Amino acid sequence: MFVTRAHVPVLGGALLVLSLAVAGCSTSSSSDAGNGTVSDVLKTQPTKAAAPRPAMHANVAPGATEVPVDRRISVSAQNATFTSVAVTSKSGSVPGRMSADKRSWTAGGLLEPGTSYTVRTSMTGESGRSVIRTSHFSTAALTLDQQTYPSFFPLDGQTVGVGQPVSVKFDVPVTDKASIEKHLHVVTQPAQRGSWHWISDNEVHWRPVHFWQPGTKVTVNADVNSVPAGNGIFGQLDRTETFTIGASHIYKININTDQLRVYDNGQFVRQIPVTTGQQPNFTTRSGIKVITEKLRHTRMNSETIGIDPHGPNGYNIGDVQYAMRLTYSGEFLHAAPWSVYAQGHENVSHGCTGMSTANAAWLYNHSLVGDVAEYTGTSNMMTLTNGFGDWNEPFSTYAQGSALH
Repeated sequence: MFVTRAHVPVLGGALLVLSLAVAGCSTSSSSDAGNGTVSDVLKTQPTKAAAPRPAMHANVAPGATEVPVDRRISVSAQNATFTSVAVTSKSGSVPGRMSADKRSWTAGGLLEPGTSYTVRTSMTGESGRSVIRTSHFSTAALTLDQQTYPSFFPLDGQTVGVGQPVSVKFDVPVTDKASIEKHLHVVTQPAQRGSWHWISDNEVHWRPVHFWQPGTKVTVNADVNSVPAGNGIFGQLDRTETFTIGASHIYKININTDQLRVYDNGQFVRQIPVTTGQQPNFTTRSGIKVITEKLRHTRMNSETIGIDPHGPNGYNIGDVQYAMRLTYSGEFLHAAPWSVYAQGHENVSHGCTGMSTANAAWLYNHSLVGDVAEYTGTSNMMTLTNGFGDWNEPFSTYAQGSALH
């Protein structure tokens, strides 16, 4: 076969292209041979990992029963953030707080006994997909004997005197006083420092260091619902109240001179002749007392203080007027028209402080529950628990009656 010269350049060009192609491939060593194929390149490309699945965790298992009422529900999100969390029952929603990163939620309140709850959460996963989770649980039932209810004094909205302590009473005894006291709060405007003092397993008081400042607004909060009170008892019902401190009324009674002096906001305004307890049999107590109740009319029967009303020292008076109780043991300020002859001169009563009807009416209308009566002149002393005797201990001693002292 003959080949013309005209074809040689074409062949040479082809050879040149071929040689360049071969030269281009020859830069790889023999061990790299085959790495440039399409299938090999696809095999070496990184694949995108699937987003992890969102998960919700709670400190109460789904379907749990007999959950303790003092459990504080909390939930957390894994591989996701919460958009909403709701813990609900037939009686309403449990309040709660979301963390700043929206990965956890904690209930702001405890649970009710014998109640079914639903936990519903909405989450956004790392892929951006929304996920909803729902679970249910129920709490242990409690009898009334396993719950203790707080009651307050003074009453909500009441105006009282500068000596009135806060009193919280519980209908079932509290033995874990520290647990309950942590959930009792007093807020005063203007602010005044004070302390709780447990009078008994059923009663706790709060008083400021000194008598209240007139005009003070006092808010009392017992956030005790489902809080352990000891011996399998739990608090029942959260309560809040507000009351006001009125003008300062201080009554100073000198048992030796039989005179009652009235001071309003520190200023002397009136002197009243009185008679107090006949000594030594019915000696009136010295110390700081507080008016606990006002009775326009009342019956006074000596049987209530252990004296036979038909005996030589007994009495049963059907209509005593303008009576204001000072002690649980039966000391009153009241009208005593039968002893006007002795008032200002002699002590002839069974322990009460008697005065004329006109003077008793004036004092009664002038007074508030919580006003202070300071008695001097005898060695028979007022005690902490015989009425509101809270002011008869120095504050440093009184504060030691707190379970958190």
